[in-house]
Amino acid sequence: MTRDLRAFSRQTNVRLLVGFIILLFVVGGGLIYAFYGRQSAIMGLVCLGAGVAPLAIIFLVLRGMEWIVKRDRQE
Repeated sequence: MTRDLRAFSRQTNVRLLVGFIILLFVVGGGLIYAFYGRQSAIMGLVCLGAGVAPLAIIFLVLRGMEWIVKRDRQE
């Protein structure tokens, strides 16, 4: 049985990224809430979201480029 190692690698990277983002928001937001309160936690989540936004944009651009290349190879 052969596996597509590129697909496995891509899936692993996506899972690691999603896990990191969830961990960042849940643990980071939870610690901010525990130490500083609700309003600070909301502002912390806004700032974390602004920090993660460039990563999300880069990820979407790379996915779009991959989709275009795959589409061109099929034609």
